[in-house]
Amino acid sequence: MIRLLSCFSALTAAIASSAFAQSAPVLDAGAARAIIEGCATHAVAKKQSHAIVVVDTGGHIVAALRMDGNASGIFDFALTKAQAAAAWGFSTAQMLESARATPGFDRAPGVVIVPGGVPLFSADGKARIGAVGVSGEAPADDAACAEAGVRAAGLRTGRS
Repeated sequence: MIRLLSCFSALTAAIASSAFAQSAPVLDAGAARAIIEGCATHAVAKKQSHAIVVVDTGGHIVAALRMDGNASGIFDFALTKAQAAAAWGFSTAQMLESARATPGFDRAPGVVIVPGGVPLFSADGKARIGAVGVSGEAPADDAACAEAGVRAAGLRTGRS
């Protein structure tokens, strides 16, 4: 029994000092808030109003803002865009292109073919950490707002 405990202790020490113990980047509340603030700043400068939702990789809300003038349905659409980008790992604009190239893709689970949802990657582009969904204006404006928020937080929308 002592020998087994000794082996277990040695194994846990080895794991703790290995790459396995290094924590992967995660989307924290501070980064999510920075994304929201970056999006809102972009929107105000363009005299636009958006609903903005930041989710983790599981599609769970980390931060959100429904700017003045947007109905609850706009917020729900922003959430759906964010969840789609989180699930698939690429933007809803790319989903639109994929739907054009692949018949039936637009009916796959969790696909949204309206621009405004973008995946979130760590600052070095190596780890996918969540997604952002924006709705309330023209799809191109929603996508530009999402991108502005991600840039403001020092994160990426794709791998490096």
